[in-house]
Amino acid sequence: MLKIHQLFVRTFISIFLSILVILSILVYFWSKNVYMEQVEKNLIQNIDTLSIVLKDLNNIDVVVKDLKARIKHRITIIDEKGNVVAESDKDKDLMENHSNRIEILDAKEFGIGNSIRVSKTVNKELLYVAKKVVINKRIYFIRMSDYTNNIVDNFMKLAFQVFGLIFLFLTISFIITYLISLKIKLETDKILKFLTQLASKKPAYDLKSEFTYEFHKITKLLNKVAHRLEKKSKEKSKQNAKLKLANKQKDEIISAISHEFKNPIAIISGYSETILNDDEIPQIMKKKFLQKIMKTSHKMTYLIDKLRLSVKLDENKQELTLSNVNLKTLCEDIAEDLKENYKDRDIEIQGIEKTITADEALIAMAISNLIENALKYSDETVYIVIQHDNLTVIDNGIGINENELNQIQNKFYRVSANGWDNSLGLGLFIVNSIVKLHNFDMKITSEPEVGSKFSILY
Repeated sequence: MLKIHQLFVRTFISIFLSILVILSILVYFWSKNVYMEQVEKNLIQNIDTLSIVLKDLNNIDVVVKDLKARIKHRITIIDEKGNVVAESDKDKDLMENHSNRIEILDAKEFGIGNSIRVSKTVNKELLYVAKKVVINKRIYFIRMSDYTNNIVDNFMKLAFQVFGLIFLFLTISFIITYLISLKIKLETDKILKFLTQLASKKPAYDLKSEFTYEFHKITKLLNKVAHRLEKKSKEKSKQNAKLKLANKQKDEIISAISHEFKNPIAIISGYSETILNDDEIPQIMKKKFLQKIMKTSHKMTYLIDKLRLSVKLDENKQELTLSNVNLKTLCEDIAEDLKENYKDRDIEIQGIEKTITADEALIAMAISNLIENALKYSDETVYIVIQHDNLTVIDNGIGINENELNQIQNKFYRVSANGWDNSLGLGLFIVNSIVKLHNFDMKITSEPEVGSKFSILY
């Protein structure tokens, strides 16, 4: 397969030779006709000059011989009957009648006639031009002729000059065109190199070309394509990173869910098996085991409800049942319930009496999640501060890194570095979803090893 500049050069050479041959043929015949016409005009002018000089026929032979010596043309004067009156090259008495010559016949009819033929007199091909004139009130035909070999020699000199100029012009055109083809080759090689790099990796440079408008546009578009591909590559890398993170989180979620359900199931299974296999178990112990089973089943129900609620909130299917809710009373009830599981921990409620319009069950779950998180990840007193426009839960725990603050509200997201391995990662997602469902806002500020503040802005 040829390269573009090779194809270009081969095509141009073919066109060059074709044009040279065609132009040569056309110029040959065109210039020949032009030259022959010019020769005829010169002969006619000489005839006109001779007709003016010939006032009478007394010295006609002398005039013809003298003119022949000057203009180098054969001159013949013929009377109306075809008889040769004067001849520059031969003896007129030995020449036959010329009344049937083509140029004489045309001159009789049209005033001027011409022909090309081999003369029997001089045994050479000549161009004859004859014109009808009147001398002493008698009609004569003055005929002049030139040897065609002289005409051809002169014409060939002219033709070679013309061909030389054409060849020179085409050669210069070829050189210029070839140089242009080399420049096109360089531009296309640059583009091919750029495309090769683009196919394997991002090119380390922007492609530029000021050779032609088309090359400029092509390079500009290729740069745009390269930048778009780079952008897509970066987006793909981000997506891959997100997928890896999602897969990691999925494994952690499955592990967390498995862990959360495995312990209650093991407790229920163990106590149930003990009750079934031991008929002599004391009634008090049996009742205690059954209470443990019930409490554990309630915990499982709570976990399942939590998962179901997260799905509803995620799909915007949870409806609100609004009522007036006293936040201080609600927080006191929540704190009392939580102290059953966190008996050695203090929860302090501060601030004003504040009543808001909300779904009491949902807002209670949101506040409970915030307080329980604070209890889990700190060892000191948890503070609940109720103000006119917000409720804030404050802890002095391990805190959260700045780069994870924007992600902790996502579903199933867990900050594993903080050791939250037993969490489903639904707490803050549920809180944030409940807050948004009420058209409230949530604000989180945290500093590692100092503590966190979770605020519901109503």
